[in-house]
Amino acid sequence: MLPLDGIGVLVTRPEQQAMSLCRLLEAQGAATLRLPAIEIKPCGKRHMSNARVGQLDDFNLIVFTSANAVRFGSALLEQRQDLTLAAIGPATARALNQFGYRVAVQPEAGFDSESLLIHPQLEQISGQRILLIKGSNGRRLLEQEFVRRGAQVVSIDVYERTPTQPSAAELAAVQSNIEAGRLHVITATSVDIGSRLLEMVSRAELHKLRWLVPGERVAAALRRRGLLAPVVTAASADDQDLVAALLRWRSDESDA
Repeated sequence: MLPLDGIGVLVTRPEQQAMSLCRLLEAQGAATLRLPAIEIKPCGKRHMSNARVGQLDDFNLIVFTSANAVRFGSALLEQRQDLTLAAIGPATARALNQFGYRVAVQPEAGFDSESLLIHPQLEQISGQRILLIKGSNGRRLLEQEFVRRGAQVVSIDVYERTPTQPSAAELAAVQSNIEAGRLHVITATSVDIGSRLLEMVSRAELHKLRWLVPGERVAAALRRRGLLAPVVTAASADDQDLVAALLRWRSDESDA
């Protein structure tokens, strides 16, 4: 018997990111159902033109705020290997590594803006020029704090998050699976995803499930938006960390 036998998981990541998580969950015995809550799309070229970035040599540091920022913004690096790059967390660092780039600055622990900002190399940045490569309408904490510390920041949006519009049949399938007791856990790997789920699926049904989220910050933000369901907190939004958190929860439940 596999550890997650009998557990149904609703995976809500964007379509292109959901499959790897589904495979890992299914390898542990879980049954998965996909319902992407948001889509990730590249921003128009005017948002990320090299003319707007200027000369890469002018920047002391280039910061990527997510793996999606790497996916849609790595072309801005022009395959240069002599640039100083920072990643907001391990998944972003791995994405840069997969594109052939070395990461000089990343959090020693954690995967968010707060974790990156406590890195020793970012304490004294007055007068430095920093290029921030990110998604549109995301948190502005990094940019604001870099400016507060005296840096000059150029911010480039390379992707945007847009809400999906599931069909009535897809939403009905989710609801019927919840009512039949075939779904037990719902993933919400970002505040955007969790907020969208609370908008598009009956809250009464969603509160019957245990939510799997990356970190206390996401959990707290969703609580403020009305989430009442019990929460399982993962170390990060990485697929492996999400599965590990679910395995720990399952083990604790079995021992209780």
